[in-house]
Amino acid sequence: MTEVTPSQARPDPAALVRRAAHARETIALTDGHVPARLLSPQVREDLEDALAIAERERRAAQGVPGEAIGHDEVGRMLGLRP
Repeated sequence: MTEVTPSQARPDPAALVRRAAHARETIALTDGHVPARLLSPQVREDLEDALAIAERERRAAQGVPGEAIGHDEVGRMLGLRP
């Protein structure tokens, strides 16, 4: 993760957005603490997917049944099927 102060970000904030979006780089805006972070939507989706998998595994380990999703539905969700 790259840390950037507001004064460093000020000259070209769009460059930081591009770095976060295209390089999958997480950029922390900091002024002694981190009040905000820039990250690409894909990184966020990857984190949400990992969290969902961990939650499903936790529930399975506890014997709590989860909602089943069929292969066709997963394919549609991923844009692989119509």
